[in-house]
Amino acid sequence: MGVALRDILTGFKRPAGNDELKGIAAIDSYNALYQFLSIIRQPDGTPLMDGEGRITSHLSGLFFRTANFLTQGIRPVFIFDGQPPDMKSRTIQERKEIREESKVKWDQARREGDLAGAFRYAMSSSAVDEYILSSARELIRLMGLPVINAPSEAEAQAAYMAGRGDADYVVSQDYDTLLFGTPVLVRNLTISGKRRFHGRVVTVQPERVLLSEVLENLGITREQLIEIAILTGTDFNPGIRGIGAKTGLKKVKSGDFETTVREKLPDFDPEPILEFFMNPPVTDSYSTDTGPIDRDGIWSFLCDEHGFSPGRVEPVLDKISKKEKQKTLESWF
Repeated sequence: MGVALRDILTGFKRPAGNDELKGIAAIDSYNALYQFLSIIRQPDGTPLMDGEGRITSHLSGLFFRTANFLTQGIRPVFIFDGQPPDMKSRTIQERKEIREESKVKWDQARREGDLAGAFRYAMSSSAVDEYILSSARELIRLMGLPVINAPSEAEAQAAYMAGRGDADYVVSQDYDTLLFGTPVLVRNLTISGKRRFHGRVVTVQPERVLLSEVLENLGITREQLIEIAILTGTDFNPGIRGIGAKTGLKKVKSGDFETTVREKLPDFDPEPILEFFMNPPVTDSYSTDTGPIDRDGIWSFLCDEHGFSPGRVEPVLDKISKKEKQKTLESWF
């Protein structure tokens, strides 16, 4: 879900060039995996699966997209969610209900031969379960890349790392990362390219949002940006009906945040949410170091265990192995 701040952030989204993307990218793993599961599907919405019926859409996206990152000089660091705060229970339940309802509509659309509808509902039925997470972790490990376990929200951990300079930017589709304080947010990195949306093909390109630019041009502080999000709704509260980002901005800048909350939601205390965004649980126990690529392990995992085509996997392994050798050679000079 994220936060509904697009209306006041659109003007600050800039195309991200290749040079701006080189470096360490702290990736919200759940967000990326969800994108892969939603988009990488058959025309009727059926996900890619191996011979045993296990979903492999996320592995396909993770392997091919990550290999592309490595050849472009992007060093991904994958961060996984820990224990969600109790405040998020409502959102988690709502997402579960949406998935279940979408699954029913997906099945109905397939029976009726409505491929466009089937694909749309299938995207909304995507779920990141324990198998998805464990298999993704294994592939990331085989590719020699860091896996970091956040104590709570992955976006908070990623923002913390970017703020310390241990990552150059955070990769997520959601704007929550700005609320957690990341200096640079990059959107669309994991889904860039030609994509089909609402029956038409569009080109999706990576875009950057700088927190400093947002705050300076809107004339607000990060705490006030969080207040706007609270008024419009976050993963931790439903927001106030009728208040969008632009109205929220006006109310916060005029000093009416507390008054609006008291009038519209007299039993609601925004302080725990504000505090969570400003000072979320994070850890210093992590490393962004990369290791060697386990070529044989990747081959066995993808081709032998999950039925990937050797003709597609082999060239990619050659490509990233060549890049790895180049980096090793360059380190001698």
